[in-house]
Amino acid sequence: MSSRRSDPTPDAASFPTRPYDLVREVTIALVVVALLTAGLAALFSSPDDRPVTLASWSRADPADFTATAVSELAGTSTSAQYGPPYNHSPGAGQKLGPLGLQNAAGVRIPVDPAQDFVIGPLHDAPGSAQVTAALTRWSAASPGQQQAWTSAYSDALGKAPDGDPAKVAPGDYGPVPVLTAQLLDLAQSGSLDGQLLAEGGFYQSDYTRPLLFLADGGHLADLARAQHLAGDQWGMMNETGNYPGQAWLWLYTFWYQISPFNSSSNADALVWGLMAVLSLALVLVPFIPGVRSVPRWTRVHRLVWRDYYRQQH
Repeated sequence: MSSRRSDPTPDAASFPTRPYDLVREVTIALVVVALLTAGLAALFSSPDDRPVTLASWSRADPADFTATAVSELAGTSTSAQYGPPYNHSPGAGQKLGPLGLQNAAGVRIPVDPAQDFVIGPLHDAPGSAQVTAALTRWSAASPGQQQAWTSAYSDALGKAPDGDPAKVAPGDYGPVPVLTAQLLDLAQSGSLDGQLLAEGGFYQSDYTRPLLFLADGGHLADLARAQHLAGDQWGMMNETGNYPGQAWLWLYTFWYQISPFNSSSNADALVWGLMAVLSLALVLVPFIPGVRSVPRWTRVHRLVWRDYYRQQH
């Protein structure tokens, strides 16, 4: 008599079945994900603000543009006195103790604000005989005479109602009013943006000079403050029209809000050095006596893995 061994594995045919439309399920999933992506992007994505250009600046605040152009000619703008990597300016450059970090790399992107932002574009653009004569007079003048003209005109603009160049009191300003008025016309027409962007190649993607010119004025800073993007507004971690933005940058921008960083001219170098030390300390946590034992002392791991330790007991 032979015994028959039963197979414990049930027959696949014995399970209930139902039709399944894979194409329909994929289509539904695709539509749902697409709708969620579009909806969340509309709610939480960065706003598509119009770019700030020299043209928009000169049209919105011609007085600030003119005053900034005068400071470029005078060599008193932020760009003119910035130092490396743009120019050689005595005493400029941030330091970390005795280390001159900013000066270490030297001048890698030469920028002469007076020539690059004002005189050069005026030479390259077609102008009237009056503008040509003004350029010739400016070039023939000594640096002392140029400084006298720009200083006098800058003071006159500061005293004029709303800084309006048309309301400046008469004075000896040399060719400066003609040069700045023509530069304002170039900017408002949109051609100055293209001139400062030109690199001599097919692709024009170096915005260094237009950005430096914009940053020298007050218009860009006012727009940044209105969008909570200023340094003392935690601007490094914010986005235009939607803040906070990059929350992971909170620690880096935090130092700019407190002393001595918020009042130091070396703030960038000091914060960089501090973050480098903190990052190194984080990497070396497993090797620092005492610090590496904190998890064992606090026993946080037993709280996290409490189910495991409960089973062990």
